[in-house]
Amino acid sequence: MTQNNDPPDWTRRQILLFGLAGITLPLAASQNCQKWSLLVMETSKQVDSKATEGQLLSRPTQPTTTALAGLHPLRLDGQRDGFVYVPETYRADQPAPLVLILHGAGGDAEGALKILYHLAIRFGTILLAVDSRQQTWDILRGGYGPDIAFIDRALAQTFSHYAIAPNQIAIAGFSDGASYALSVGITNGDLFNHIMAFSPGFMAPASQSGKPRVFISHGKFDTVLPIERCSRRIVQQLKQAGYDLEYREFNGLHTIPAAIAERAMEWFTQSAPDKVFHS
Repeated sequence: MTQNNDPPDWTRRQILLFGLAGITLPLAASQNCQKWSLLVMETSKQVDSKATEGQLLSRPTQPTTTALAGLHPLRLDGQRDGFVYVPETYRADQPAPLVLILHGAGGDAEGALKILYHLAIRFGTILLAVDSRQQTWDILRGGYGPDIAFIDRALAQTFSHYAIAPNQIAIAGFSDGASYALSVGITNGDLFNHIMAFSPGFMAPASQSGKPRVFISHGKFDTVLPIERCSRRIVQQLKQAGYDLEYREFNGLHTIPAAIAERAMEWFTQSAPDKVFHS
């Protein structure tokens, strides 16, 4: 599987200006990280809600409706929406793993689904893909807010329709979507116990919660988000913070090789921490 969603020029400028936006709290290791955090904080003051803090409130529970397998639009927005894909192997009495997957800049939910769609049946995994509200995710435009709110709605609907294993919930993404997956996943580590980041550029969580397991991949010859200033720095920070991490470099560009996607799904479905349903 190959994805080539190049981030717009302003995304590249932000990455160069702020450097690798490190995790706040014990992982914030530079003045550049602090600048990014202040930018988020100033935006948060304008709208008082959990969404501006990057926090997702939806949690898995026993489904309240009966839903069918297959590919279905979310029907939460008339223009920028999303999809849920449920393999035919799904059974309501057997909670399934869930992957929330996020597209790169300029992409959409349909494109994001293609990254793991061909593996969902084999691994018995439900896929949820959403469109960003604008060209890319809100944190790259100044702070958390509208995208978090929409993702929360999409998760709430999915949890109400399908039995989800609370110990196997992942957030994944490519390029800008990978940066957002790292940021949102670390902020909401009490919900996501796995993060899959394919060619991320940075991470800028609003806070830290839990200790999700992390899978990162990156092409050695990536010219869009160069590996040296992106994933190699991210991996070093996460290791220093004690995160359980699997890191895969490959001989390639700004892509997701099929073997990398397959390994990510193996890693996700074979490692499941103990967790019970939220009440």
